[in-house]
Amino acid sequence: MLRLEAATVRFGGRAALDAVDLEVADHEIVCVLGPSGSGKSTLLRAVAGLQPLDGGKVLLDGVDQRNVPVHRRGLGLMFQDHQLFPHRDVAENVGFGLRMRGARSAERDGRVAELLDLVGLPGAGRRAVAALSGGEQQRVALARALAPHPRLLMLDEPLGQLDRSLRERLVVELRTLFARLGTTVLAVTHDQGEAFALADRVVVMRDGRIAQTGTPLEVWQRPASAFVARFLGFDNVVGATVTGAAATTPWGEVPVAGKPPQGRCDLLVRPAGVRLGAPGDGLRCVVGVRTFRGNRVTVLLTPDRGPVVEAECALRDTPDEGAVVGVTFDAAETVVLAARG
Repeated sequence: MLRLEAATVRFGGRAALDAVDLEVADHEIVCVLGPSGSGKSTLLRAVAGLQPLDGGKVLLDGVDQRNVPVHRRGLGLMFQDHQLFPHRDVAENVGFGLRMRGARSAERDGRVAELLDLVGLPGAGRRAVAALSGGEQQRVALARALAPHPRLLMLDEPLGQLDRSLRERLVVELRTLFARLGTTVLAVTHDQGEAFALADRVVVMRDGRIAQTGTPLEVWQRPASAFVARFLGFDNVVGATVTGAAATTPWGEVPVAGKPPQGRCDLLVRPAGVRLGAPGDGLRCVVGVRTFRGNRVTVLLTPDRGPVVEAECALRDTPDEGAVVGVTFDAAETVVLAARG
């Protein structure tokens, strides 16, 4: 469906997109993640034709899009601010693209009604856009993007302006809807939870390049580098030297699973792999700030040596702030990151 070949965009002397290769298959949902300035929005704009390439190609169904204008690419675009027309009602917003393509009134009305029902707004066609909530406006924007039957739907931080509980609910609805329609999706977001819930495949970007790509489970289980691990929210990343089945770290010896590469590396210890015990059992730590997340609690621990350790424990097992505990590490929750950085 979509292929980028060495796609490059430069702003001044800086490559915002640096020879990126990427493929998106029919019916696949791909989410591009990255911090501000990583190139993810530039990538989306380049595919849409809103940002010309300085090098490389964007191909849709094998056809080079170099001289194809935005409105001829057959794409659906949905932006963070929705960009709805405030002077038009819901039906006129949803049917705008169809009207621009010359669809007959009956065809347009039928498609609008179908989509409003699909996105959970049946009968809302005559409502004023200004009277809608943020979540309802998001649904209208999605219906408008889907109306012309785009071969590729592109989402730029589509849920960024909504509160967390609404985002979490809508992202599940979106994945269900896209699966039902067989929609091919390329989405950009900075929210890891949103991307991992929505995507078939996740692409993590750094400095205009792809740092890692894989299924959500692959990327979560085995980040490719310290950068990816930290971007995903893992703080227990330290320099280490692996010898045999153990790594020498600032926290002391940490066991590692499998047959890890030997020598210097970065090491990730997931919070779930930090075991709390009696003060004399392992690395001595003082319990600091606790963050309650449902029936799990994240605990920051200050050790006698090395950087702060983040642990995760059950609500019933949460130690008091200021308590002294012993820490050991579970090899099954450690990841040897072969590349430094």
